[in-house]
Amino acid sequence: MSTDSQNQAPTPLTESEAAYGRFVPQQFLQLLGRPSIVEVELGDHVEKEMTLLFSDIRDFTLLSEAILPAENFRFINSYLSTMEPVVARNRGIIDKYIGDGIMALFPGTADDGVRAGIDMLRRLVIYNQGRSRAGYAPIRIGIGLNTGLVMMGTVGGPNRMDSTVIGDAVNLASRLEGLTKNYGTPLIISDQTLHSLEDRGAYSIRFLDRLSVRGRYQAQSVYEVFDADPEPLWLAKQETKQAFEEAVAFFHMGRADLARPMLEECLRGAPDDKAARSYLKRCAAADQGEAHGSVVGGMPDATWRDEYSVLIEEIDAQHKELLARAANIAALVAQGDGAVGGTLNALTEFSQAHFNTEENLMRRYGYPFIEEHLRQHRAFQSACEGLCEEILTAQRDQLYLLFRIQLLLVDWQINHTTKSDFHLGNFLLRAGIN
Repeated sequence: MSTDSQNQAPTPLTESEAAYGRFVPQQFLQLLGRPSIVEVELGDHVEKEMTLLFSDIRDFTLLSEAILPAENFRFINSYLSTMEPVVARNRGIIDKYIGDGIMALFPGTADDGVRAGIDMLRRLVIYNQGRSRAGYAPIRIGIGLNTGLVMMGTVGGPNRMDSTVIGDAVNLASRLEGLTKNYGTPLIISDQTLHSLEDRGAYSIRFLDRLSVRGRYQAQSVYEVFDADPEPLWLAKQETKQAFEEAVAFFHMGRADLARPMLEECLRGAPDDKAARSYLKRCAAADQGEAHGSVVGGMPDATWRDEYSVLIEEIDAQHKELLARAANIAALVAQGDGAVGGTLNALTEFSQAHFNTEENLMRRYGYPFIEEHLRQHRAFQSACEGLCEEILTAQRDQLYLLFRIQLLLVDWQINHTTKSDFHLGNFLLRAGIN
């Protein structure tokens, strides 16, 4: 190639493509199957499982009111420019900036999203050191992560369109980011993200809450990831993790009196544990008669509802049976019945038979999300094994075990049914299953 050719300026199209890439990421176009921005059409879309990350600066309104508009823009751009490469390093795509907030997509693995959240918090420490040297107050951020099926594509009109991602999974991720304010913890993930991790033992995670979600009968479990905490707080949380999770279980079982001393013990070891302090306040509110407790009567709610139906008789019958078996296990645990071991084994065998039924249907009809679905099945089987060990060793309090049955057997089953299995059912019905 001649020197003149090497020194030629890029073609206008190349320059345009580079410019467009700053507004619509190239990775987004690749996921849509479009090689160029000029080939994108209104309504282009693709369905995909991914992890969604939302982050936001805490008390941004107060910060922005104290400085001039021009300074505000410099501050926002300084912060966003700091976080953008952190997302990219973890194979993420920044879908959009929402004022001071970031919405990022991780189409690879849930681990990419969790690592990005941890790295953002660690990078924030360095960023705040620079702010301190410049005479500015440090900032705090909250991050929420959720994993699930979403629809990504283009929306708008003939003269103005935008790329976006929509779906229930997006809404929950946004809500989790907002909940970081309630608990004083900067990074919260859903149980869907937890179960999607390749090795959850690689992270510092503890159960945080069981939340009621508008429009759904079943609650969502959420977890705190505290790898980015300062070393003394991280160590203290590790040491008090079991006591904290048992206290949370007692609180949700309507026994704030049992939760309170355990939370006080946690705070003696970790005075800066804001989540423990938040629960202690909730215990005080319970003493004043405010309603709390998510498991009515101390027993899991495994009631079948018509809303759980996927409209495929064989699968619905197996779902009903799984819930009935979970309720039976809870009853045996509550009675201290030694026969629970055999019942647990029978549940594991039945759940595997049910999963095999679904897998056979997915393969027969070419379900496109089979790998993601089977990963959830494996996560359930792994959780069952852990629960069996907890129950059979009899080293945990009965109330705590009943709460674990609610989370790992009942909540998981209903959430899986009303999300993943409902999606599968719709696909099979469209494919002509009879």
